[in-house]
Amino acid sequence: MSRGAGPCLQLDVGNSSAKWRVVQGDTLLGRGSYREEDPVSREELLACCEQPDYIWVSSVASAEQDSALSRLLQERWNVEPWFARSEAETLGLRNSYTEPERMGVDRWLAMLAARERSRGRLCVVDAGSALTIDLVSAAGEHEGGYIIPGPDLMERALLLDTDRVRFSEASDYRLDPGCSTAQAVRHGIALAQVGAVRQALAEAGSELHLVLTGGGAAWLYDQLGRCGEFIPDLVLDGLQLQGELRAA
Repeated sequence: MSRGAGPCLQLDVGNSSAKWRVVQGDTLLGRGSYREEDPVSREELLACCEQPDYIWVSSVASAEQDSALSRLLQERWNVEPWFARSEAETLGLRNSYTEPERMGVDRWLAMLAARERSRGRLCVVDAGSALTIDLVSAAGEHEGGYIIPGPDLMERALLLDTDRVRFSEASDYRLDPGCSTAQAVRHGIALAQVGAVRQALAEAGSELHLVLTGGGAAWLYDQLGRCGEFIPDLVLDGLQLQGELRAA
């Protein structure tokens, strides 16, 4: 947890929503979720603590959304939020990108936290709006990764570009063949998500440790036979590591 004397508000901002937690020392003081258009979640965020010493943010949202969030937080607490960025190297993790800052910061922080937990070779999977898969060597080198549309994006693209693929009934994401259009679409998307991770592991060759995070990771973890680790706060844990370095 954060090393500062007072509370630290940490936010993991995705494309559609954010989750937050407040920590002090080794104590979790609270957690929740936030959507810009939801006044209830907004009030819950602004009431999460009396006065944080630090506000740290991991965001893959637009610059306009980041600015709006920053204004909201500064008006409430008079603390300027620090927005984490992907770096060329942090705590022995080395970025493979020629322009490191162009890597999504959520991917970078997830790898950072995963490597802090395990120093072997890693496969880090973040199942959110996009499914990202990143490989990290035991020496800390980012070996590269994959970015794949998540379930909602896959379904939206399919419905947008195919006139005859339409359905109104509900259907779960499962791996058995579908017996209706709804099932065929949802089960096909599930097959693509699980298959992508399995194929990435197969392509990686040597044995490695799988770590999963993100809103869809619990389901994915179950479909993969609960192999590896499912860590819901992996991005926030990485944010904390990078924030502590900055605050030291």
